Amino acid sequence: QVQLVESGGGLVQAGGSLRLSCAASGRIFSHYAKAWFRQAPGKEREFVVAITWSGDSTYYADSVKGRFTISRDNAKNTMYLQMNSLKPEDTAVYYCAARVGMAQSSPDNYDYWGQGTQVTVSS
Repeated sequence: QVQLVESGGGLVQAGGSLRLSCAASGRIFSHYAKAWFRQAPGKEREFVVAITWSGDSTYYADSVKGRFTISRDNAKNTMYLQMNSLKPEDTAVYYCAARVGMAQSSPDNYDYWGQGTQVTVSS
């Protein structure tokens, strides 16, 4: 089992930045592909970005490309999401997820989820 805990959410003005963290415990986190998803009220869970277990490859949704950066520190069992140039439409609950195997963009393919952290961007 893998347990995931997100942190770092909050309220920020448009154009500002936030850094989310996803701390893992349990099985060896480094062997898992990981991703960030987000869900706004009344909307489906949306893919944001994924990273392979090695960290060699990343995959971004077009809506965040150039503004968000995913990274991981396997020694600390932690994944990060640096969010810059935030927009009101980025407001959502952000979830980290993990799966054995290749990085995927569908939430249905992820086995482990955190509880989410709220990000609110004011205009």
